[in-house]
Amino acid sequence: MPVRKCLGFFACLLMFAAAAGEMARPVYTPAGELVRPSGYREWIFVGANYGMGYNPADAAAPAKEKVFHTIYIQPEAYRAFASTGKFPDKTMLVMENRKAGTTASINRQGMFEDGYAGIEVALKDEQRFPEKWAYFVFFGAGGKELATARAMPRDRCWSCHNQHGAVDNVFVQFYPVLREARSNPTAQQ
Repeated sequence: MPVRKCLGFFACLLMFAAAAGEMARPVYTPAGELVRPSGYREWIFVGANYGMGYNPADAAAPAKEKVFHTIYIQPEAYRAFASTGKFPDKTMLVMENRKAGTTASINRQGMFEDGYAGIEVALKDEQRFPEKWAYFVFFGAGGKELATARAMPRDRCWSCHNQHGAVDNVFVQFYPVLREARSNPTAQQ
């Protein structure tokens, strides 16, 4: 089956699972790459930030190079976390990156989310990854959007998430919806 048809088939499977009320699950190519999750904008919004970075060099980047990050989680994974404090296997957190806009329409100050810059995915798959979590970037050179992605090397994302993630490799400390869900477990949506 040609790659394009194969990816379309996998995307349809993801949408079918979501429509059937099942948690969207990761889909992999025969080569072991993660297929870009679809429909994530219909998941639970857990937080957003502007220009966050974890390396000292990130602080020196000009404002025009910083991006907004909007983070989503599958509704079923959110509900499981809210009730148990644990992220279930196959949890995906999608971070959508958008360039900052400053001039449009009537805006004269501040910034807003503008041009799409790609997505990144944190994925918990206990059978596939010895460390349980892996991290994927779905944009390549020049910002080219990718349909599939290989897991990032362990020292690129996993080690920082493992050392600094408040809960199970996830930066819950930066996601108010997840923080509040755990402080008030009956507040599930």
